[in-house]
Amino acid sequence: MKNLFKKTCAIVVVLGGMVNTHAQQMPPIPTDPSVRIGKLDNGLTYYIRHNALPEKQAEFYIAQKVGSILEEDNQRGLAHFLEHMCFNGTKHFPGNSLREYLESIGVKFGANLNAYTSIDETVYNISNVPVIRDGIIDSCLLILHDWADGLTLDHKEIDKERGVIHEEWRTSMGAQTRMNEIILPKALSESKYAYRLPIGTMEVVDHFPYQALKDYYEKWYRPDQQGIIVVGDIDVDQIEEKIKKLFSPIQMPANPAERVYYPVPDNKEPIISIAKDKEQKVTQIYVHHKHEPVPAEMKKTVGYFAYNYIISMIENMLNNRLEELALKANPPFIEAGVGDVKFILAKTKRSFAGVAVSKDDGIETALAALMREIERAHRFGFTPSEYERVKADYLSAWESAYNERSKMKNSQFVQQYVSNFINDEPIPSIEDKYAIMSKGIVPAITVEQVNATFKSLISDTNMVVSLYCPDKPEVKLPTEADILKVLNDVKAEKLEAYVDKVSNEPLLKEVPAGGKVVKTEEGAFGSTVLTLSNGARVILKSTDFKADEIRMQGFSKGGSSLFDAKDSIQFNVLNSVATLGGFGNFSLTDLQKQLAGKMASVSTSVNILSEIVKGGCAPKDLETMLQLTYLTFTAPRMDQAAFESFKTRTKSHLANQEADPNVALGDTISKEIYGKNPYTIRMKPHMVDQIDYAKVIELYKDRFKDAGDFTFIMIGNIDQDTAIPLIEKYLGGLPSINKKENFRNVVETRKGQSRNIFHKDLQTEKATVLLFNSGDCPYTLKNLIQMSMLSQLLTMEYTETVREEEGGTYGVNVSGGIRKYPKEEATLEIYFDTDPKKRVELTKLIDKGISEFIADGPNADNLKKVKEYMLKNFESNQKENGYWMNLLYSFYWENLDRAAGYKELVNNITGADLQAFAKAFFSQNNRIEVSMTSGDTN
Repeated sequence: MKNLFKKTCAIVVVLGGMVNTHAQQMPPIPTDPSVRIGKLDNGLTYYIRHNALPEKQAEFYIAQKVGSILEEDNQRGLAHFLEHMCFNGTKHFPGNSLREYLESIGVKFGANLNAYTSIDETVYNISNVPVIRDGIIDSCLLILHDWADGLTLDHKEIDKERGVIHEEWRTSMGAQTRMNEIILPKALSESKYAYRLPIGTMEVVDHFPYQALKDYYEKWYRPDQQGIIVVGDIDVDQIEEKIKKLFSPIQMPANPAERVYYPVPDNKEPIISIAKDKEQKVTQIYVHHKHEPVPAEMKKTVGYFAYNYIISMIENMLNNRLEELALKANPPFIEAGVGDVKFILAKTKRSFAGVAVSKDDGIETALAALMREIERAHRFGFTPSEYERVKADYLSAWESAYNERSKMKNSQFVQQYVSNFINDEPIPSIEDKYAIMSKGIVPAITVEQVNATFKSLISDTNMVVSLYCPDKPEVKLPTEADILKVLNDVKAEKLEAYVDKVSNEPLLKEVPAGGKVVKTEEGAFGSTVLTLSNGARVILKSTDFKADEIRMQGFSKGGSSLFDAKDSIQFNVLNSVATLGGFGNFSLTDLQKQLAGKMASVSTSVNILSEIVKGGCAPKDLETMLQLTYLTFTAPRMDQAAFESFKTRTKSHLANQEADPNVALGDTISKEIYGKNPYTIRMKPHMVDQIDYAKVIELYKDRFKDAGDFTFIMIGNIDQDTAIPLIEKYLGGLPSINKKENFRNVVETRKGQSRNIFHKDLQTEKATVLLFNSGDCPYTLKNLIQMSMLSQLLTMEYTETVREEEGGTYGVNVSGGIRKYPKEEATLEIYFDTDPKKRVELTKLIDKGISEFIADGPNADNLKKVKEYMLKNFESNQKENGYWMNLLYSFYWENLDRAAGYKELVNNITGADLQAFAKAFFSQNNRIEVSMTSGDTN
């Protein structure tokens, strides 16, 4: 390894502008020896790794180097259609039996069983599989085999799925998608990528002959394009033997079609495309500087790591500058950012891309500002102080990843192996990469080399500019000539180098006097409860689930419910405005600089019923997190320039919000459920000038002036001997006035029956339906479990009837819950999109599902599946900090133990119990129906 470091240090000096020419001189990246990679004689590749997180679970994937780019014009949509058909019948799992079997072992369709189709790949997954017996492993491998070479493609199933995919298209056909149909043919001119969005065309989806799909399957789903990935609590030798036995007999076609990777041509003059849509809310400006991707041979060498590191440094430093610019009193854009990414859809071309969101009359101003900062960095480079900060952040993140190396989950490894198979991304062990980066590459690369690389990254050619704009008669959009003039003018500007202003002031100017622990008790779930001298309560639970994580959450009763309704505008923007100025002596920009290299963050919020503070840190940065917590309570800072920037950007952001039909839907839903309640208002442009900055800060201070009624929960890798003195100093030093508060009930859910069906002119014909049910319900663990089961069972019912049998929607979302405060109440929402002509029919089908559930109870097999899924998750959650945080929060906020007796309750709840629960809930007859439709409202 020492020789590797020396070679690495030696080769990084060539990276300034010459990254693609020295692959043969660079040492190779070692592949992680813990993953077994093999290739069968028929060309199929496999990856197998033993990993015990989560315990007794595994992931089964098949990745295909096949996507919509391989379609011909008369096949557009077949790649995506084929993905759907993999769940609708295979050789060994006919009909719905594949889903039926997997759900019977706790693998839920949509959550653990899924797939995606992209331009250049299609990936299928069976995740979080409980590998508790060989039969389950064999079945999952058999499913992967059938996806690879055993689809039945039944004609009836194909016809049923046409409707599902058509509805998926309807749901996805928003302003951005419609404008892509205008932008992409020009931005990707003379490339096949211009016309290959995976959803395809509905003309093809609705009418392709059955044989066309079978031909596509036989042509492209073949071993040389397929990778099998199995990671989890498994025996690697056993899995390898099974894969060889099961997948080796699959035959390669006699004369396989060539898998072509289609190019994107270069362009000398800028390509400029402009689109507009009546439902677009803001103008989005994309600027691409196209360049070639890293050669495959270089991806195998440490030079690739060095190059990626330099790119990440450029991205972070330039994004920091753009964020700083957005906080100016009169910002040139609403927001902006850069990144080196795949060029739009194309695998064969990269782009250093910038994006800016602008106000209606500021498109050219926003574009000029974005280009100016890119040009400034291109001409003058970045400063040493900027580089030192982002380098410190990078090393801190890698140190954290290294510390967590024994806690990596199956899904993290799977994604690495998918990327290796699809994109040739290297897969070293985290130990090797950490050593290469921290001891070799990062210390050796200078800011001068970073600047030289950026100079080579962009040029005056290969530029593509795309504008996605609202369609408003009163707004005059720039022409292509106008855009070209902006590009040329910025290039000709006399610019000055960026000046990095840095403060060496400590985070806290004065260290608080602190307090003391006055009482120590045993708490729930093996925690320790500390009562501080200022009255604050701290719950500590030490875990070893993650080596480099501590989470914190503090809460206190009250929230905005204690504010006067006349201040509704002020408290509705409080969470956005109160922290704009930063804390103590630091603006947000200065605070970000101050925290360079630290893994610590804190945020606050004021909800209707409570005030919340959340934080997270690495153990080494616990004191920093607690210092930030102290500042959020005691030293909110006002910054008039930042506030003026917020107002300008918010006005611009809200100006066209009414163009989005979902805003009208949301307004109607809120009005129907809560009435015109000042505690649930939505901000509108005319309200922005009514924001009183001083009043907002006053309200914020009111909620955080008293730490005495706060409970802080801290969980993770906590050394109590180290933590308690720091807790005493910073949390114990918080102000307290010993005032016990409670919230008020200021938001009531409307009771009774209500129906609001309204027409909305839409660019794509669609109806959206929300059925909102509510009712009194005791807040008990059993009822929480029953509501979860009811939601899952109705989802399964509607997937079968409304989606699959009727082809009426892409999916029905059923979401139920019970809240304790301000009073015990249950709600259940049912939501779906559909063809306006089917709205009434499908709504009746939804109601029929509820009526049959009340009359007959749940399907017994489905209930077993739901129980398996819930019990599996309960077991795997035991080693998650987030799970224990939620348990402790529920225990100390709601006085409910969500763990005790959970498994017994799940196992013992019967169909009759759920039937009675559903009847008691729905018979209260509190139902609100809101539908937005471009069709008939009858």
